[in-house]
Amino acid sequence: MTEYKQAIILRVDVGMSKGKLAAQAAHASLEAALKVMHRDKTLKSDIFSSWRAEGAKKVVLKVESEQAIIRLRDLAVRASLANSLIKDAGLTEVPAGTITALAIGPDEESKINKITKDLNAL
Repeated sequence: MTEYKQAIILRVDVGMSKGKLAAQAAHASLEAALKVMHRDKTLKSDIFSSWRAEGAKKVVLKVESEQAIIRLRDLAVRASLANSLIKDAGLTEVPAGTITALAIGPDEESKINKITKDLNAL
């Protein structure tokens, strides 16, 4: 049976508070899931529904730089995985335009693991 998940990657080098990290994770998760939901309707796929039926598995991982998060986004694009790169509005803790988070998927767990296998949990 195919298992699905979503990976949420957060930058820890910009010094965000726990609350800010949680908000950025939520932004990334929602935006990427909406992309999959829209794509599912277009392609007659069932990834989003299957992911939700399995409990909407998510993992939260960390990176130490902007370059690392952009590299992961590029890998997700090359693998045709839905993703959402979050740039902060700059209203609270970080300057406007700061890349804070990335969500990849939901999609097949094995596809996401190929990209995120070397990352540590937050």
